[in-house]
Amino acid sequence: MRLGHRTWLFENKPKIIATGTICGPFEGKGKIPNDFDTIHGDLWLGQDSYEKAQRVMFEEACTKAVEKAGLTKEDIEFLLAGDLINQITPSSFASRTLSAPYIGLFGACSTSMEGLALASLIVDSGFGNIVLAGTASHNAATEKQFRYPTEYGGQKPPTAQWTVTAAGAAIVSSQGEGPVVTSATLGKVIDMGMSDPFNMGGAMAPAAVDTIEAHLKDRNIDLSYYDYVFTGDLGTIGREIALDLLKKHSISVNEEKFQDCGLLIYKEDQPILAGGSGCGCSAGVTYGHLLNRMRKGEIKRMLVVATGALLSPLSFQQKETIPCIAHAVSIEAGGVGL
Repeated sequence: MRLGHRTWLFENKPKIIATGTICGPFEGKGKIPNDFDTIHGDLWLGQDSYEKAQRVMFEEACTKAVEKAGLTKEDIEFLLAGDLINQITPSSFASRTLSAPYIGLFGACSTSMEGLALASLIVDSGFGNIVLAGTASHNAATEKQFRYPTEYGGQKPPTAQWTVTAAGAAIVSSQGEGPVVTSATLGKVIDMGMSDPFNMGGAMAPAAVDTIEAHLKDRNIDLSYYDYVFTGDLGTIGREIALDLLKKHSISVNEEKFQDCGLLIYKEDQPILAGGSGCGCSAGVTYGHLLNRMRKGEIKRMLVVATGALLSPLSFQQKETIPCIAHAVSIEAGGVGL
């Protein structure tokens, strides 16, 4: 059922029955190491390139989710995945191993909630009963593509963010037990004319606010309906801009309940500048830390708003501005009504 222009209400209550989360060594030293299923000791994962390491990390997250659900690869009816690397090759190459009908996605860092929204739509509509959605990012692979190889030791401004080395995958099912995906609001592309690839949070914040505003209007609720709102990876800069914009739009917000995945994953003394980013940021934090808190009863209702900057190295070289997007998914503890 569609509400308003941009929101899907999932009446059949698709459930997140299992998740898998993997991270690198830097993330394993952060705030939430116990919320990852596997912490790798190096960035290579036994591979000869960082891109291959990202592929392996995503395969591991998917395999872990399948195992925790008590399923086999053959039970997965659809795989929805994407990432930041050229032509989403880590996700596509991983699909060879996972061997499920595959839908490749690209929403940059918003891919986690884009995938979860579409997986929930497939399950809610009855066109599938067991759908796997996920994504991954790798610091060294992403930095090499979008900015400079880490080996260069290039200097960054304080507005820059640290690409998270992590993968997250979730199994959405029509049966079983787990947190319920209740609705999703799809984002519009918002471009405020920013062109600095070292200030992704500032570029993405207006898109996050636009989607949040649409979600509240379509569902006829206010932010107090949710225990927490978690943005994907706005970091310190983007979060402050988003809070200012929400207030300007007359949307009441409790700042303590408005948090960012990019600020939850690392400790304050880790050199991450403005916070974490990357596809694996919101995926790893949501499918690990946030859902674990929901299972413990600490969160009953949450809105996860994953943000993405839809630039490419070529568009930056051609001096294009940065179009951005945000997709929001509401997740509620099992037993909580729509």
